[in-house]
Amino acid sequence: MVDMYRNWFLAARPWSFTMTAISVSVGSTVAAVEGVFSWPLYLLTLIAAISMHAASNLINDFDDVRHGVDSPDVPTARYRPHPLMEGRLGLEQVRWAAYGLYLLAAGIGIFLAATRGMLILVLGVIGTAAGITYTAAPLNYKYRALGEFSVFLMWGPLMVTGAYYVQQQAVSADALLISIPFGALVALVLLANNIRDVGYDRTKGIQTLPIVLGERRGISVYLGLIVAAYLAVVAMAVFGPLSVWSLIVLLSTPLAVKLLRQMAHNIPLDADAQTAKLDTAFGLLLVLSLVVKVWW
Repeated sequence: MVDMYRNWFLAARPWSFTMTAISVSVGSTVAAVEGVFSWPLYLLTLIAAISMHAASNLINDFDDVRHGVDSPDVPTARYRPHPLMEGRLGLEQVRWAAYGLYLLAAGIGIFLAATRGMLILVLGVIGTAAGITYTAAPLNYKYRALGEFSVFLMWGPLMVTGAYYVQQQAVSADALLISIPFGALVALVLLANNIRDVGYDRTKGIQTLPIVLGERRGISVYLGLIVAAYLAVVAMAVFGPLSVWSLIVLLSTPLAVKLLRQMAHNIPLDADAQTAKLDTAFGLLLVLSLVVKVWW
């Protein structure tokens, strides 16, 4: 029984849910800064978003294993277990679990759409379609060098704007602007993974951004976007819509500098996990700065 729970835990990759929680929290706290916030609505949004994230993780692994993209020599398997590829979970089990999670998210989404506005339903359909077609035919756009762009849109503008809309029943240019640096950093988790896997992905006939651009240019894009994310927060703290409190995000720069040096000289095996740690530090500090602005 313990092994079964462990296998599902590893397959769902819950450590990645912090990025979803931060995106939802950013949108919700921007609404709180403007005077509107509901804990029940926040929690429902969070549950729906995490359910969709978990479902997407499962269905993407299902497709990768089914199509032979993930095999025993995949670099990711060197630093974390892969229960589906290792045969500790069945393909059909994982597929139906993913559908169940999508169904849970859909139920919450329909309720929120009925009570808060139909834009939520539109965003939910877009998010579900993006999650499924990420690796599923006929689009399987992850293999066509479009994964990073999709991740940026999903965890940046769409999720942050959606969380804001649930609270305010309106869209916000401020929420959209604030979503951009964090969304870019989440996309860099995938870019780091793809930079590390360039050699492996070529053997599978996959087109990823670093393969299209070239590995060195891919690294340059990675480094440039980290710097740009910090500069964007500084600019928004000075000129708006963020406050000077958002400069506390700079407390995460030691992590960024360490990661920049590693990526520039020797790509670490856990490059994606290390990038996710930077995202988490950056995002939590950003949310904290917005919470302080609410109460200050």
